[in-house]
Amino acid sequence: MCVPRTNFILEKELPIPPPPRNYPQHDFTGGLARREAGDFTTDRRVLLLIGMAVIVGSGGAMAAWVLVSLISLVTNLVWFGQWSITPSSLAAAARSPWMVAAPVLGGLAIGLMARFGSEKIRGHGIPEAIEAILIGGSRMSPKVALLKPLSSAISIGTGGPFGAEGPIIMTGGAIGSLFAQFFHMSAAERKTLLVAGAAAGMTAIFGSPIAAVMLAVELLLFEWKPRSFIPVAVAAAVSVCWRPFIFADGPLFPTQFHVHLAWWGILLCVVMGIVSGLQSGLLTTLLYKIEDAFEKLPFHWMWWPAVGGLVVGLGGLIEPRALGVGYDIISDLLSNHIVAKAVIAILLVKAGIWLVALSSGTSGGVLAPLLILGGALGWIVGLAFPGEPGFWALLGMAAMMGGTMRAPLTGAFFAFEITGDASVMVPLLVATVSAYAVTVLLLRRSILTEKIARRGQHITREYGIDPFELTRAAEIMIERVDTFSAKMTVAEACVFFAGQEKTHRVYPVTTDDGRFEGVVTRGDVLGWQSNPELGSQTLGERVSDASLPVGHPDDTVGFIADLMLSTDSARIPIVHPESGKLLGLIARKDLLRLRSSLRTSELERRPYLGARNQEPAR
Repeated sequence: MCVPRTNFILEKELPIPPPPRNYPQHDFTGGLARREAGDFTTDRRVLLLIGMAVIVGSGGAMAAWVLVSLISLVTNLVWFGQWSITPSSLAAAARSPWMVAAPVLGGLAIGLMARFGSEKIRGHGIPEAIEAILIGGSRMSPKVALLKPLSSAISIGTGGPFGAEGPIIMTGGAIGSLFAQFFHMSAAERKTLLVAGAAAGMTAIFGSPIAAVMLAVELLLFEWKPRSFIPVAVAAAVSVCWRPFIFADGPLFPTQFHVHLAWWGILLCVVMGIVSGLQSGLLTTLLYKIEDAFEKLPFHWMWWPAVGGLVVGLGGLIEPRALGVGYDIISDLLSNHIVAKAVIAILLVKAGIWLVALSSGTSGGVLAPLLILGGALGWIVGLAFPGEPGFWALLGMAAMMGGTMRAPLTGAFFAFEITGDASVMVPLLVATVSAYAVTVLLLRRSILTEKIARRGQHITREYGIDPFELTRAAEIMIERVDTFSAKMTVAEACVFFAGQEKTHRVYPVTTDDGRFEGVVTRGDVLGWQSNPELGSQTLGERVSDASLPVGHPDDTVGFIADLMLSTDSARIPIVHPESGKLLGLIARKDLLRLRSSLRTSELERRPYLGARNQEPAR
């Protein structure tokens, strides 16, 4: 006869006897390390990342200086025939056939660099950085680190209507990634240093360390952990310390509006945000429609930047100030040193040439054009609103940035840091969140992620607490467990599995006092059936020396899932960490139930106050 199985529900409150001296102590974790319960998973290794972030932050700042100097050098050579790295505005450039030829030649040079150098230099850089983080293990090549700033300098210097921030984000990221690749580091640690370099580059360009860190959180890190947040913040702080020596100290566009809006003025900020959100949605839609049109051209993409350059040059004949980075336009919008006719011309021409040039696959950033386009529309709207048009231009810039990049906090902090005006923080927040709401509801993807999705990589940018890390094993384990007695013989186990009764695939083996000894699987029984000489041995003798993965009640469900993956186990016994007494069992389907409960919390809707006996509404 088969020794009967035991079926029990463990009472957790009962006193547990001390562990027997002969209880086998195995490394059940499969090489994984248990950690004590706490708010964060960060350990002392973050100190190493902080030290590396100091170096990467310095490298990102220096790369920003090199990029800005290259842009100024190419601009002065192409348009004014001067060998100088002093920043110049193209407002003084003469309208001539050269104004059309220069962008075309620049686009041709970029097409050749992308074709025979690296295709990754095409575009504005941020999608490529995101792709490297999510898909490439945060590994970027030295070729990209060299060609991206060079191609961007040629593009912008020959009149391309772009900014330097996208290229420096990619270049700074490449510096951080290359530095990390010299050491034994995980992909997550390389990601931290890649983003640290990107944040350092952006900080050096704009003097906006808080916005750079927020951009990292909202756009690049895809997490908010001390392990990554602290080194990125350190790199941005190091970069801002270098900035007075390589650029200038203080805000990039120092402005004080001294705004004192009435309570209803907040509603106007909402309107400004909605207008900017609609503008963002329109530009994003047009950008990818034009890009689709380029895909239908009957010649190789290497020539597309030259076509884009032709459109840029023709736009320059209409409004030369639309060419280049255009920081002078931002300054004039904020200080109201501009007239409505010029603002309208810049808005229309800049939007047209930027959309075509970016769609053509040339190299350059999107942030400065977004600021100009959002600021120009905000300035025009501000003519009908109370206060200075420059104030509404600032809100338009921040809202355009926050809505288009889906980074509202970045947009608000960025506008504050480039002006140094703390009085505008609340209006900025209202406008950027309003624009963010509009674009989230109107568009499935942003201007940054649509390009990645078109390459077959779909991402989500919603952050949340991992339910596997929030839940403990004791909360989901099955406490009523069918077990085999350690005294059962191999022969009896074989008879049991050969019977008609429905059996499980795995049975834990326990002693009389409930101490876990091991597991018996159907595979074990099939092996024993071919060895009749094992029939007289007990299950305790067969399984007691086996090193098996087990969990503890306080382990996170995430740790249990990792155990399953590392040991290829479908079920993990949960035992008392001291006595080894079996407390329960977790199977893969229990993990799915946890996922189901999370989904229910998102979708199930029902009232709890003022309603009785109502079915859940969905």
